[in-house]
Amino acid sequence: MALSAPQIPRWFNSVKLRSLINAAQLTKRFTRPGRTLLHGFSAQPQMSPDNCFLQWGFKTYKTSSLWNSSQTTSSSSQENNSAQSTLLPSMNEQSEKTQKIPSFDSEVFLEELDDLPPLSPMQPISEEEAIQIIAAPPLPPSSFTLRDYVDHSETLQKLVLLGVDLSKIEKHPDAANLLLRLDFEEDIKQILLFLKDVGIEDNQLGAFLTKNYAIFSEDLENMKTRVAYLHSKNFSKADVAQMVRKAPFLLNFSVERLDNRLGFFQKELQLSVKKTRDLVVRLPRLLTGSLEPVKENMKVYHLELGFKHNEIQHMITKIPKILTANKRKLTETFDYVHNVMSIPHHIIVKFPQVFNTRLFKVKERHLFLTYLGRAQYDPAKPNYISLDKLVSIPDEIFCEEIAKASVQDFEKFLKTL
Repeated sequence: MALSAPQIPRWFNSVKLRSLINAAQLTKRFTRPGRTLLHGFSAQPQMSPDNCFLQWGFKTYKTSSLWNSSQTTSSSSQENNSAQSTLLPSMNEQSEKTQKIPSFDSEVFLEELDDLPPLSPMQPISEEEAIQIIAAPPLPPSSFTLRDYVDHSETLQKLVLLGVDLSKIEKHPDAANLLLRLDFEEDIKQILLFLKDVGIEDNQLGAFLTKNYAIFSEDLENMKTRVAYLHSKNFSKADVAQMVRKAPFLLNFSVERLDNRLGFFQKELQLSVKKTRDLVVRLPRLLTGSLEPVKENMKVYHLELGFKHNEIQHMITKIPKILTANKRKLTETFDYVHNVMSIPHHIIVKFPQVFNTRLFKVKERHLFLTYLGRAQYDPAKPNYISLDKLVSIPDEIFCEEIAKASVQDFEKFLKTL
C-alpha cells in the first residue's frame, strides 16, 4: 500500500523513535566498560533487511522535506513518477540504495542513545530475566543477635575487624541498637583516632570497645576536656594511657566527678598530692567504681582488725587493691594470720600483700612448715621466714629455699589434708 506525501515524514519519525528505543534496551542488557563494546559494534558487516530499510528510511526522511518544499508545475506524468518514488522499495532496491547511502557516525548515534530517558522500573521483563535477578534477604525487624545484621552493616563489619566481641555487646539491647544506628565514618572514626592519641594501641582497641561500648555516645569534646583536666593535675601522658587501659570507663565521667574522687582519697586517707596521684594511677578504678566498698573496708581495717590510721595509710599505698577487697576475705585472712600463725600487726603492715593472697594457699604452706618444724615468723629469732616469701614465691622455690624439702613431699602432704 502506497503512502501519501504528507504521511512519509510521520511514518519515518515513528520508525526512528522505535528503533532508538530498541537500541537503548539492547545496550541496557549488556555490561559495557565505557563505550568499548558499543564502539566496536558495527551494523555494516552483517546487516539485516530491517537495518537496511532503517538506513534507507533515514536517508529518505532527510530528503523528503526538500521533495515537499519544491514547487512543481510539471504535468500529471511527473506527479505519477513522484508518487511512484514514494512506494516501498523492494529488497533488491533496498540493498542498492544502502550501498549508496553513507553510514552514520557511531559516536553521534551513541550520544543520541545517552540522551534518551532511562527505562522505567515498571517495564515488564521476561521470565528468563526474572530468574537471573538475585535479591538480598531482607533485614529482620528484630533479632536476639547482631550476627543477622553484620552482613548489612559496614559499622559492625569494621568493629569486628578491630577485635570487638559483638557476642558480649548484644547482651545489652540498648548497646546493640546504638551500634546499628551509628555511621563508622561520621560517628566512630574520630573517637578511634582520639583513643589512639590518648595511648590505646591498635591491638587493645577491641578489648577496650567491648567493655566500654558506651563511649560512642559520649561527646568527643567533653572527653578531650577530661584528658586535659588530668594533665592539669600533673598526670603524665603515660599515666593517663595506663589509667584508661585499666579503667575503660574513666573517660565517661565528668571533670566534676573526677575532681571529687581525687579530693575524697586525698582527704580521707590524708595523703599528699603525689601519693594520691600514684594511688589512682596504680588502681584507676578507684575513680570509676563505687565508694561504698572503700568506705566499708576503711572501717574494717580500723574498727574490726585494729590497725591504726598510719598503718592503714601505709598498707593501701603499698597494695592499693586491698581498698576494694572483699570484706569477708579480709577478716578471714587476718584471723588466720594473726590468731593462728601468731603474726602481730606491725609485721602484717610490712607485708600487706597477704590480704591479696588466697587463704587456702597460706594455710597449705603454713601447715607444711609446721609439720616440718620450720614455721618461725619472728624476725628476732633464727630461721626466720618472712610473710612475703611465704605467700609470693612459687611452690618449687618455696620447697627448695623455705621448707628445705622436695616438691613431691609437699604434694604428698597436701593429700593428707
